[in-house]
Amino acid sequence: MNFPPSSSPVKSACVFCGASVGNDPAFAEAARDLGALMAADGMRLIYGGGHLGMMGTVADAVLAGNGEAIGVIPEFLRDREQGHTGLTELHVVDSMHTRKRMMFDLSDAFVVLPGGLGTLEEVFEMVTWRQLGRHEKPIVLISTNDYWAPFQDLVDRVVDSDFAHGKVETYFRIAADPEAAMRILSGED
Repeated sequence: MNFPPSSSPVKSACVFCGASVGNDPAFAEAARDLGALMAADGMRLIYGGGHLGMMGTVADAVLAGNGEAIGVIPEFLRDREQGHTGLTELHVVDSMHTRKRMMFDLSDAFVVLPGGLGTLEEVFEMVTWRQLGRHEKPIVLISTNDYWAPFQDLVDRVVDSDFAHGKVETYFRIAADPEAAMRILSGED
């Protein structure tokens, strides 16, 4: 299940993840590892702009590795998610729709760490846009401790029930850890 060849390598990846770190230390560890790997690879981070939870963890790891981190946060969430003030760039926008569109436009790929309802909404939107032919950007879910297994089961159920057609199962990949996700993005796996 490889992605179609891209006209350019992945230079920037949008990372969707939670504004919380969850209840398993492995989640934050995956965020730190992903950020460090992105910085080492020279891959720019595009993300929701917060300094809390998984978002802040991945951004801090990118910055600690001298990488670029670009945040996009709606004005109404700037205080709630503690807009990260140490980023390469922080864009404050008017709405969630503007936030997602800007993150989409700035990214060559999407990487999804464990997260909450907002993360679910973001990944479903990117998979749906891919199904509708709006993009062919890679989407990789990092399934720390099998976090995304129920997501895969749900997508399989949608396809098996004939509510989705085509190659839905090829629109995203699930990786066990950040290292596997980076191999997928580089085309090695």
